[in-house]
Amino acid sequence: MRSHRTAVKFLVLLGLATSAQAGVLPDDRTDILYHQYTGGGVTIDGPSVLVRKKAGRSLSFVGNYYVDMVSSASIDVVTTASPYTEERKQWSLGMDYLRGNTTMSVNYTSSVESDFDANTYAFSVSQDMFGDLTTLSLTYAYGADVVGMRGDEDFRRENTRQLYGVGITQILTRNLITTLNFETITDEGFLNNPYRSVRYVDGGGYSFERELYPNTRTTNAVGLRARYFLPYRAALEGEYRFFTDTWGITSHTAAVSYVHPWHDWTFEVKYRWHDQTGADFFSDLFSRSEATNFRARDKELSALTSTTLKLMASYEFLENGWSFIDKASVHFSADLLSVDYDEFRDLRGLPLIGDAPLYTLEANVFQVFVSFWY
Repeated sequence: MRSHRTAVKFLVLLGLATSAQAGVLPDDRTDILYHQYTGGGVTIDGPSVLVRKKAGRSLSFVGNYYVDMVSSASIDVVTTASPYTEERKQWSLGMDYLRGNTTMSVNYTSSVESDFDANTYAFSVSQDMFGDLTTLSLTYAYGADVVGMRGDEDFRRENTRQLYGVGITQILTRNLITTLNFETITDEGFLNNPYRSVRYVDGGGYSFERELYPNTRTTNAVGLRARYFLPYRAALEGEYRFFTDTWGITSHTAAVSYVHPWHDWTFEVKYRWHDQTGADFFSDLFSRSEATNFRARDKELSALTSTTLKLMASYEFLENGWSFIDKASVHFSADLLSVDYDEFRDLRGLPLIGDAPLYTLEANVFQVFVSFWY
């Protein structure tokens, strides 16, 4: 859970850093969001507020405040520890600077939990070329985390993370736009969860010991996205992403979506498929204590296959404005997620060795947010 949330926070910040298109500053707007995740014994919910405002023709500022309330009785927790609740608070500030066809963006994000602090800095530059038909983007981000442990005030571990990204967006025809992205992320430091354990054969049963990860990791990913606009203002979009890392994980992700406008409404349906191999040092059950140099039983490092069905709808209102507001919209989305783990087994019920079924996660993610342009 910890590593997954760290990656998500890192990528969310990068989304803020690269949100401005080259040659165009973002619109002045305010977004108010509420989200909820439920699945696998975990509930995560909370609000978020994002504000963007221009300062003249060349500068734009953005600020975001985000709160997560987490209640966890996940399969990792109930089999080796006690359920817990915690709160995460995150805020970020950013600036976009436009000069000619070049947009430069900087961002800073701070995220604080009871046992985890993260600070991330990001910089990106985008350049329009060839009559604005091509946009080249370069991104760099640096993250520094401090990992603590509840019940042990002396436990303090650090890790750092760097991302290097390059992307190119090309308008091929009046109806077809494509984007190609490549990114490399390097991690160094304490990369595992201090609460998670692995299990090993002990006599006629099994026992647990702490996980032990390598202290470095490098990931590489390349992604291709294409959007085709249909004659009746609808659009089709396809995506593919290939991922590999130094821990032995290789994954393929593909998605297809359809966007359909109708009067003041816009509807979208998206289907996503993801398949990955497991890490070299992952095992659901090791043959003995300290069987290998590195050991993991994080289910997200297992071989797995997941599918997600996303349904979205948005409604535009106040088209004629009201007071200082030019227009507004409200957005609803629901993600139906299913994950089949090929190696990670469900130990609830204290089964004997070999009797535990493989674990399947079913989760739902709901979001609603309102946007105001001014």
